[in-house]
Amino acid sequence: MVKKVFNYRGHTPEELNAMSMDELVKILPSRARRSLLRGFNEDQKKLLKKVKKAQEALKEGKEGVVKTHCRDTPILPEMVGLNFEIYNGKEFTRVEIKTEMIGRYLGEYSLTRKPVKHSAPGVGATRSSLFVPIK
Repeated sequence: MVKKVFNYRGHTPEELNAMSMDELVKILPSRARRSLLRGFNEDQKKLLKKVKKAQEALKEGKEGVVKTHCRDTPILPEMVGLNFEIYNGKEFTRVEIKTEMIGRYLGEYSLTRKPVKHSAPGVGATRSSLFVPIK
């Protein structure tokens, strides 16, 4: 049985790391491509500096964690393997970046809303709504 190797649009992770930003932009999805062609804003530039520091810490054997509020940053190949703590408006959600996430945005992995979980009827509910079916 052959182990499946991850390829991002026909490129291995090693090739992606070796690519220049111009070459990488050509293979990213359109939304990330347009964002990168506009250039990074100040917050994104600070985030990339934190990423480089975290990579160096990871090489030294320390834990590479990057804490950020910058949810609109596309995930680049140099971010793979790092742990990010992404702010969702209330708390920081820990996310480990994997190769499959390249080209997506950080905010996609830190949801801002919780799924609705309904329980028993509340105070002031009518008699008919007190019936909760047994599953």
